[in-house]
Amino acid sequence: MPVKTTSERLKALVCMAMLCALAVAADFFLRIPNIGGFLTYEPKDVVLTIGGFIFGPVAGIAMSLIVCFIEFITVSDSGLIGLLMNFLASAVFVGIATAIYRRKKTLSRAIIGLVAGSLSMLAIMLLWNYIITPVYTGLPREAVLGLFVPLLIPFNLLKAALNSALILFLYKGVVTALRKSKLIPERESNDNENKRSNTILIVCISALLALTFILVMLIFAKIIQF
Repeated sequence: MPVKTTSERLKALVCMAMLCALAVAADFFLRIPNIGGFLTYEPKDVVLTIGGFIFGPVAGIAMSLIVCFIEFITVSDSGLIGLLMNFLASAVFVGIATAIYRRKKTLSRAIIGLVAGSLSMLAIMLLWNYIITPVYTGLPREAVLGLFVPLLIPFNLLKAALNSALILFLYKGVVTALRKSKLIPERESNDNENKRSNTILIVCISALLALTFILVMLIFAKIIQF
């Protein structure tokens, strides 16, 4: 969605600021800490990815940095390492998903982007957890490697699945509200997908991903207790 005039640039900045505020609020009030002892789930990437879908991957990554820094100076207790890990996870997921969607704004591209972003985030987080987790937990790297299958891989995949479901479910409503408020332009003319079919497909995919997340997390939580 190109931004041309000064007025449009100002509206875009206002909109991105609002989305950053929503992402911070989601981080503050919807976070689930201490999963597996040191992992935290928060849905800020949902808002950041929606922002990236609207304004592009560069804006999405910039918003990710702002929100992660606010988290670092407020609710986070993991210091600079936590800031780095949070930003890497958000920037990779948001950046790749929005870059793929940006080239052609269709539902199929959005799904491909979210899958690619999820898998890329998983690979990056496994690598960086292997490198960095021993630094702030004191665990040997062999022990961290042993957490990949029972903890790190399921957590990151389930986090990405739930976030993707929420993005698909919420995106249209958020964009419609922003268009009605005149903060972003009306629908682009080259968007010719069938609205009704898209809505049904989005709801079905979102429900399936969310249900999978809930069921696996319940099973996973029971395993961790034992």
